[in-house]
Amino acid sequence: MGGFWRRRILDLLDDLHGGTLVVRDVHGTTLLGHADGDAPLCATLTVHDEAFYRRVALGGSVGAGEAYFDGLWDCDDLVSLVRLLVRNRERLDAMESGFARFAGWLLRGWHALRPNSRRGGSRRNISAHYDLGNPLFELFLSPDMMYSSAIFASADETLEQASLRKLETICARLQLQPGDHVLEIGTGWGGFAIHAATRHGCRVTTTTLSAEQRDFAQSRVAAAGLSDRITVLLDDYRDLGGQYDKVVSIEMVEAVGAAQLPTYFAQLSGLLKPDGLALVQAITIEDHRYRRALREVDFIKRHVFPGSFIPSTSAMLGAMAGHSDLGLLHLQEIGDSYALTLREWRRRFEDAHDQVRALGYDERFLRLWRFYLCYCEGGFLERSIGDVQMLFARPGYRCRIE
Repeated sequence: MGGFWRRRILDLLDDLHGGTLVVRDVHGTTLLGHADGDAPLCATLTVHDEAFYRRVALGGSVGAGEAYFDGLWDCDDLVSLVRLLVRNRERLDAMESGFARFAGWLLRGWHALRPNSRRGGSRRNISAHYDLGNPLFELFLSPDMMYSSAIFASADETLEQASLRKLETICARLQLQPGDHVLEIGTGWGGFAIHAATRHGCRVTTTTLSAEQRDFAQSRVAAAGLSDRITVLLDDYRDLGGQYDKVVSIEMVEAVGAAQLPTYFAQLSGLLKPDGLALVQAITIEDHRYRRALREVDFIKRHVFPGSFIPSTSAMLGAMAGHSDLGLLHLQEIGDSYALTLREWRRRFEDAHDQVRALGYDERFLRLWRFYLCYCEGGFLERSIGDVQMLFARPGYRCRIE
C-alpha cells in the first residue's frame, strides 16, 4: 500500500512549473517540475519514513505539515518549497480532494466547534497561541514586542528599524497628537500603546483577551512610568463602550471570524467620535480565493491560530460599507515587508533553539514553529497572502492641510 500512496503523490507533483523539486527516499532520487520562468525555485525534499506519502494523501496540506513536525521528512529550503507549491496551486487544491476530503470534513467540524463567541470561545482561541509564554515570544520578537508586520525600506534594514517605521507610520496616518484618547483593539504586549503615549503624548486604552499579554503589558507600562496614560483591559472588543478620538487595530481582525466582520466594523464606527480616524492593519487573502478559504481548515487554523480566518480586502470593505458610516481614506499593501519580518523572526527563533528547549518545548514544537514561519513567509513572497494598512474616517472628519 505504501507504493500506492507514493505513486499518487509523485504523479500529482510530476509536472510542476516555476521550479524543480528533488524527492529523495529509500527508492532513490526523483526530479519533479520544470525550471521555467524568470525566477525558478529549487528545493530538495528528503523522506525519512514512507508513511509521509500516506499522511499527505489522506490529510492534504495539514497532513504534510503534521508529517513534518513528526519528523517524517525534511527539506533543505522550506520557504522555496512553499513558494513552488503556491505557484502550482491547482496541485495544492488537488491534494485537498480525493482521499483527503474526509479529513477536510473532520477539520471543518473541529473548526466549527471553536467559534469566536463572547462566552469564552474567543478567549480560548486567543489563549491557545498567545498564552504559550511571554519568554518564548521575547526570544524572537524585536524589543518593542510587536508581533505584526514591520515596514522595511530595504532588505538590509534591521527588524528594529523596520518595526519603528511601522509604528511611526501608524501614528502619522492617525495624526496622533497630545490630548488624543486612542483605543487599541488587540494589545499584543503593549508596544503600540507605549510608543503612542511616549512619542506622541496620547492617552491610550488598550484591550486584549490574553491574560499573559495583559499582565506583561501592564508591567511594561508601569516600568515606563505610563500607568496614568495607558489603561490595559482584559475585555472583548464587542463589550467596549465610549467614544475615542482614534482607534487602531493591528492584525487583530484575523481573530474575529468571518461572521463577526459586520460587528467588528460597526464597533469601530461606534467607538469613534464623529470626526474620528481608525487604522486597521490586516493580513489578507486574495479576493478570488476568499470564499474557498472560508470553507477550508489549513495548517495555520489547525495548529497555530485556532478559530482564525484571513479576510480579503473586499470582504472588509464590504462589511465596512454595509455596517458602519466609515469611509476609506487610504490603503497601503505591505506584504513584501511581512516576508522580511518573518525571515528575521525565523532567524532569531532558530538561533534561540537552546533557550526554547530550556523553556520546556520539545523538538516537535520547534519543527512545528519552523514550518509555521516558513509557510507564512513563502505565502507572502508569492503574494497568495498580503498585509494592508487601511485608514478610515467617520463623516465628520475633515482633512487638515498644513
